[in-house]
Amino acid sequence: MSSINDLVDRVERLLVRHEELKRTNGLLEQQVQALTLERDSLRSRLAAARARVDALLDRLPLEAVDLLESSDGTEPSNSRKTGA
Repeated sequence: MSSINDLVDRVERLLVRHEELKRTNGLLEQQVQALTLERDSLRSRLAAARARVDALLDRLPLEAVDLLESSDGTEPSNSRKTGA
């Protein structure tokens, strides 16, 4: 009879642990969803900022763009010259 009681106790503890893990998993899923939304929002904001920077660069005279690119150690791009 003692072994049955021990088994019942272990099963009850297992069920409690299972419920705790389900609750924890639910909370983690909520965090993942919130972080995914935040990441998507940041990506969107980054894309918008890049578009604004590109628009500003397009408004600069070609010589200024070449000067800016040469000052940061990179080769001047031909994207504005070729329209690419």
